[in-house]
Amino acid sequence: MESREVVVKIRNLYKSFGDLDVLKGVDLDLYREENLVVLGRSGTGKSVLIKIMVGLLRQDKGAMEVLGREVSRLNTKDLNALRLKIGFSFQNSALYDSMTVRENMEFPLVRNIKNLTKKEITFKIEELLDAVGLPQTINQMPSELSGGQKKRIGVARTLILNPEIMLYDEPTAGLDPITCVDINNLINEVRERYKTTSIVITHDLACAKMTGDRMAVLLDGQFNSMGTFDEVFPQAEDERVKSFYDYNFIHS
Repeated sequence: MESREVVVKIRNLYKSFGDLDVLKGVDLDLYREENLVVLGRSGTGKSVLIKIMVGLLRQDKGAMEVLGREVSRLNTKDLNALRLKIGFSFQNSALYDSMTVRENMEFPLVRNIKNLTKKEITFKIEELLDAVGLPQTINQMPSELSGGQKKRIGVARTLILNPEIMLYDEPTAGLDPITCVDINNLINEVRERYKTTSIVITHDLACAKMTGDRMAVLLDGQFNSMGTFDEVFPQAEDERVKSFYDYNFIHS
């Protein structure tokens, strides 16, 4: 990569819940405009890592710096300002069922940016719906959309506040293979068009291979393997890493 500016810097991060040690000395650098895929079984701490990143949880020990700020030291005002720079694309898209697509898109915009005219709001919404290939859905309800369309709208809504960092939580979960490819392409297009830095949490190695510049495998509370897809898979010697590959790419 041309730029090696560190956007997220994690050092010796620990987090436990009672007797359960989830993170045990995690180290990570996330670089500007990089797509980093975080892999790990359920319960390995992927979501805990993300929650510490946005200040929903506090680490027991270690440092979590996001855009040059130590998250655990921020006051409420500064933490809220940081969160506006981080877009979270939820696994279930998190659209409000009672709102049209337009109203879903409007909600974060009018809540966080004051004094926008109706024309400016409409322009922004139409621009982003066009960017995700769904301009025709603007007046539809979420119940009228397919799973893949909901994912795209969810990404568009996340982008409406111009985040610097995108967090994708299981972006291809529950989708058919063709729609998965569409969503993977969208993740790459978002990075190219909006110059975002992204963390992609997934169990889907096809998604990982298509979207990730680097893979980071979280095992036993630490990043066990890190590198490009071909560096981490398929020649992994650690059986726990190898099992990811075998599960996703079953050989006949």
